[in-house]
Amino acid sequence: MQLYYHIVVKEYLKLSRSFNAGLTAIAPVLGALSNGEENLFYLFLFFLVGFFGHCYGFALNDIIDYKIDKLADGLEDRPLVSGRISLRKAWIFTIFMFIISFIIAGFVSYTYSNYTSLIIIALSAISITVYDIISKKYPAMDIFVAGGIFLLILYGAFTVNMSLSLLSIIVSILGTLQVLFMQFIAGGLKDAEHDYNANAKTLAIKLGVRVKDREMFIPNSFKVLAYSLQLIYLFFLFYPFYSIFSFKENLVQIILISFLALIMLYISHLLLIQKKFFRDKMRKYIGMHYYINFSLVPLMLTPLNPFIGLIALLPPLTFILSNITLHGTLLPKTM
Repeated sequence: MQLYYHIVVKEYLKLSRSFNAGLTAIAPVLGALSNGEENLFYLFLFFLVGFFGHCYGFALNDIIDYKIDKLADGLEDRPLVSGRISLRKAWIFTIFMFIISFIIAGFVSYTYSNYTSLIIIALSAISITVYDIISKKYPAMDIFVAGGIFLLILYGAFTVNMSLSLLSIIVSILGTLQVLFMQFIAGGLKDAEHDYNANAKTLAIKLGVRVKDREMFIPNSFKVLAYSLQLIYLFFLFYPFYSIFSFKENLVQIILISFLALIMLYISHLLLIQKKFFRDKMRKYIGMHYYINFSLVPLMLTPLNPFIGLIALLPPLTFILSNITLHGTLLPKTM
């Protein structure tokens, strides 16, 4: 019986895409931190709102994309594709995650006596839901999931203080750009083979990304988009050291962030020069990019409090521990 429940829990963690739950979970935390919150208990509540919201969004995505995922090689380990979780149970789980997230958000609003912020978290959920429903039907719909993350970060900041700081706005923009790259570029390349075969209307396919008989073609227009998103992201990443923090007093952070940013750009380059499509290789590069990309914003926030830098370890650790626990590998089989 214990083994049965262990297997069931593993399958629901796969359905939730727990490997990148750390990213979504820290989104409202970073918003709250950037707008002045320091209380660890309250920050943990924001983390839970993001975590259960993440489970809702990705479980719903798997339900909606179930038929397309069945056509793809390499996705056999996804719980709905393998049949280890039925569609009915997946729906129950998804609705349950949604309810839990909003119950905690309601408690947070009660704690801060700020019920207006519930409107923002509701808009975030709506944006994610819209993305899940139409992401494969129209190009560039990833803007909705990016909008959902933007609102999730803004929710954390706005709940703490309805007067938003410049830093909280910058952090919201950075989170949005991170997601746009992961959805438009990394996701577009990772899913290029089965999206192309299923005639999915994603931005990558519309811009000319093609995979046929393992031969991969990535047009210059797609590469320009990828590098543009990265450069805009880096501008906002370094801007606080010019406008908010002291440049001279934070040279160590600036040097470290610059070093990591160069590695991130190189990994992006490796992704964009692929001539052959191998999903496992794509997962490797995307995983490496993930480790670095989602550590940069917490490192940028360390002038507020050096301990914020520890949050930089959370997404990578969640990624690694989840993959080892669920798949016995460093990279997920359900990505």
